Amino acid sequence: MMKYLMVLLFVMTGMVMQQSNISEARKLYNKAAENEKAARSLLELSENEELKDPVVLGYKGAGHMMMAKHVGNPFKKMSHFNKGKDIFSSAIAADKQNLELRFLRFAVQAEAPAFLGYRDNLEEDKALLIAGVDTLEDKELQKMILNYLKASKGLTAAEKEKLK
Repeated sequence: MMKYLMVLLFVMTGMVMQQSNISEARKLYNKAAENEKAARSLLELSENEELKDPVVLGYKGAGHMMMAKHVGNPFKKMSHFNKGKDIFSSAIAADKQNLELRFLRFAVQAEAPAFLGYRDNLEEDKALLIAGVDTLEDKELQKMILNYLKASKGLTAAEKEKLK
């Protein structure tokens, strides 16, 4: 009996730590596009994460893509960008219906320069986000997604109206 309680405690502690790290990753993500220190912190947080949660991997991918904006060397820019793209592919393959992952990919693809050719999933992710954002129980995540979508150039006025 004691063995089962220890396993349950370990699992619950891991879940609380994971949620705390995701909450911190969200805060860093919101700053990372404009702040190199936040982008580095986002990468460090996701690199140190021992749990291989697809959402944490998504933030790791986003962290690499944000770092591409902050480094000067074009080869390092492409290296970070491509690494982030690969990580997104793995994360989404592990949890295809996760709205947080789809949000991260949509935001990255909507902001990425067109010449990089990373816009294949914009419409698919946008449709899932518009249809599912109201169903999210996590109000912090819901607010983050809604704020981005309402300001996004990737949505039409009619699509933004559906979000109200």
